[in-house]
Amino acid sequence: MNPNGTRTSSRKLDHLRICCDETVETGDAGFDDVVLVHNALPECDMDRVSTTTRFLGHSFEVPLVIAAMTGGHPETTRINARLGAAAERFGLGIGVGSQRAGLEDPAQVESYRVVRENAPSAFVIANLGAVQLRDHGADWADRAVEMIGADALAVHLNFLQEAIQPEGDRDATGCLDAIERLCQRATYPVIAKETGNGIAGEVARRLYGAGVAAIDTGGLGGTSWAVIEAIRARETGRSEDERLRALGEAFRDWGIPTVASLVECRRLGGPVIATGGVRSGIDVAKAVALGASLVGMALPLLAPARAGQETLDAVIERVIDELRVAMFLTGSPDVATLSQARTVLTGRIRSFIEP
Repeated sequence: MNPNGTRTSSRKLDHLRICCDETVETGDAGFDDVVLVHNALPECDMDRVSTTTRFLGHSFEVPLVIAAMTGGHPETTRINARLGAAAERFGLGIGVGSQRAGLEDPAQVESYRVVRENAPSAFVIANLGAVQLRDHGADWADRAVEMIGADALAVHLNFLQEAIQPEGDRDATGCLDAIERLCQRATYPVIAKETGNGIAGEVARRLYGAGVAAIDTGGLGGTSWAVIEAIRARETGRSEDERLRALGEAFRDWGIPTVASLVECRRLGGPVIATGGVRSGIDVAKAVALGASLVGMALPLLAPARAGQETLDAVIERVIDELRVAMFLTGSPDVATLSQARTVLTGRIRSFIEP
């Protein structure tokens, strides 16, 4: 086995365990500062509300994507199998976790490929880090897409995590150029994705200018990779990692709230996936009303997926039920109408996005 692959696979198992067993959510995504204005006379039939939508040429039964979570270790295979089966059943999109482990070690490929095996018609998103794209070029991007028969590739931007991670890549130079080169030659859509700290409008402008097809906010308010890496650093027991643990704690609330990132990115006119701290179907409705093309949910589905298919499916059904009721109560018979629903922004989010 490739020693790099061994280390990467072990790290993936650490991440899964910590996400399931520790408190890793920090910050405020901003959804409590968004009010969907109630329509007392909705003039639509809730039983006929349509949650279908389209994104990058693909049809979805619900504007929801199971956001990138895991893969890269044998113990993650059954979780990805259940997530893939849920995506297929409910007509959702689904992203896999970083595929670096599978690219370094062929023995880990099945932990990713199982998603497509269980979701033959779903919109599947491959996943590669910006640093790996820069260092290995478009060949790795193509291999990641081919590995799982993906419909698109997410290039993840996770530099706070890299700054805290003991094995982190802390040189971010050349990543935008690498993304632009990939977009110029790729035969699949490229999505730029943050992993918990958000994307500001000025950065989104550079990414759209480089040719990305969509932006995934990955904003503050959900899983904090700074916290996860701080826990990993603490668990090593090595005195040299104490500095990294302290850094992780110091930056636990660093970032742009998901709602603020969504509003800033959406102003530029390109497709946006709102991910980060989405915890209900009401949050999904709010994000769509603010202009999200899709809404991503990760951590709330991880423990249910670990518990079993029935538990996972029940959580997703609840989210869809909440979305449908929110659509009904805003007089939105379809997603296009919901995207025009009246919203009121309050509190910190209003301060954040207004000059």
